[in-house]
Amino acid sequence: MASALSYVSKFKSFVILFVTPLLLLPLIILMPTKFVRCAYVIILMAIYWCTEVIPLAVTSLMPILLFPLFKILDSKQVCVQYMKDTNMLFLGGLIVAVAVERWNLHKRIALRTLLWVGTKPAQLMLGFMGATAFLSMWISNTATTAMMVPIVEAVLQQMEATSTATEAGLGALELVDKGKSSELPGSQVIFEGPAMGQRENCDRKSMCKAMTLCVCYAASIGGTATLTGTGPNVVLLGQMHELFPDSKDTVNFASWFGFAFPNMLIMLLLAWLWLQCIFMGFNFKKCWGCRLERSNEKAAYKVLQEEYRKLGPFSFAEVNVLLCFFLLVSLWFSRDPGFMPGWVSVAWVEGETKYASDATVAIFVAMLLFVVPSQKPKFNFCSQTEEERKTPFYPPALLDWKVTQEKVPWGIVLLLGGGFALAKGCEVSGLSEWMGKQMEPLHVLPPAAITLILSFLVAVFTECTSNVATTTLFLPIFASLSRSIGLNPLYVMLPCTLSASFAFMLPVATPPNAIVFAYGHLKVSDMVKTGLMMNIIGVFCVFLAVNTWGRVIFDLDDFPDWANVTHIET
Repeated sequence: MASALSYVSKFKSFVILFVTPLLLLPLIILMPTKFVRCAYVIILMAIYWCTEVIPLAVTSLMPILLFPLFKILDSKQVCVQYMKDTNMLFLGGLIVAVAVERWNLHKRIALRTLLWVGTKPAQLMLGFMGATAFLSMWISNTATTAMMVPIVEAVLQQMEATSTATEAGLGALELVDKGKSSELPGSQVIFEGPAMGQRENCDRKSMCKAMTLCVCYAASIGGTATLTGTGPNVVLLGQMHELFPDSKDTVNFASWFGFAFPNMLIMLLLAWLWLQCIFMGFNFKKCWGCRLERSNEKAAYKVLQEEYRKLGPFSFAEVNVLLCFFLLVSLWFSRDPGFMPGWVSVAWVEGETKYASDATVAIFVAMLLFVVPSQKPKFNFCSQTEEERKTPFYPPALLDWKVTQEKVPWGIVLLLGGGFALAKGCEVSGLSEWMGKQMEPLHVLPPAAITLILSFLVAVFTECTSNVATTTLFLPIFASLSRSIGLNPLYVMLPCTLSASFAFMLPVATPPNAIVFAYGHLKVSDMVKTGLMMNIIGVFCVFLAVNTWGRVIFDLDDFPDWANVTHIET
């Protein structure tokens, strides 16, 4: 049996890669219609995405080959999907994130936050989660986790070393006290060495698990708060533009932030409470440090101070990156806030056309990073040395192309493009319309029940495949479903987009989970039992958001005019 399984494992990739297309061929032979040919491509890509027999980005290029061959779309129509406005928005955000990482601004923000919050156990966890979530809103979840976990590990190791030293000192003191107390009549000494040691060791292990898990969970939760924070959010924006061209700026940076940021805060607080309950018992006195040795608290604070000291004073480059970051956020929020005219209405609106989008802002600030200097220009020409005269007057910029090329995850840009190509193929081939008709019986269910069921489905599916791939596959289907039953598409698409980021249960579900798991504090069972409840918390938080303030922001109670007709660009 074991040898048979080993052979299956050995040839698994080969079988999936070459046999799957052959097994699916009868589909297009027996029903040679355009929408069936499109379904063949989508099913094949879904299998390749889920199994990762070839890289995700390479699978994303398959529509460029297969759509023209199957006469679904011509090559020009497919290729244009890979560099749309949404891709440029995401690319601009990634370049800004590279600048933040290059000059260690993210580390300074994280350490400053932790020093401000405090080093008692509950405060420390809250500080780690708050700092990670905030950074994950602007830079990738993976980069945030990779930066935060070594800080967590250093703090935990220092606390462990301090505890060991303190216990050794107390052990010696206890022996002396025992000798003295035996001289007193009627005295009784109770020694609880082994049992007490085991309990404290168990408490330390639980604290290590909680502190490391809180980082990967906060990274996944924080990314949901901004439109460029994680891939699924960008996929939603692109699919809205592709499937519903008349939706215009219904989903933009400001409206998404107004909807997702409060949800992120609620989820973060509930995640913190859940981790406290499951790993620390939520004993108020214990968690807030009332009984904790001051030496542990001081040790943690000392580690954070030392890490912050290593960064040195605030550099000229860091100030400039921070200014560019503030410029980006302020331009995004003020472009078209909704409750008042934005700066885009001053000169960049003609009739129904808005010439400047969030992508325009992202690329503008990204280009600034290649222009703004990383050092102060020197104007003292008279007093310069011979060597200083040879150097160029204008210092190097905050970013150069070599660093950007290495750090930007270009595969995600292709993954987004592949998703937009699939959405276009679904519309042109009539597959979306066919799927919508098959789902018409679902109109008997209440909209809230449909949303809840589909959110749980996506949350489970995203545990075993990429969150971007999950969103790419499901959103066109959900758009068709909502149109067929007369429901506002965003009522289904918003919660399912957020649910795609709730990969909390498995180490392989998302890179932040894998990074945390690699440090050895956690077992798979720890992640499964904790992550299962986190998935439930996430889905119900999103359900609450969609049915309260989400209804107001996106007018979810009405079926919008822009969802009435499917528009196809030719």
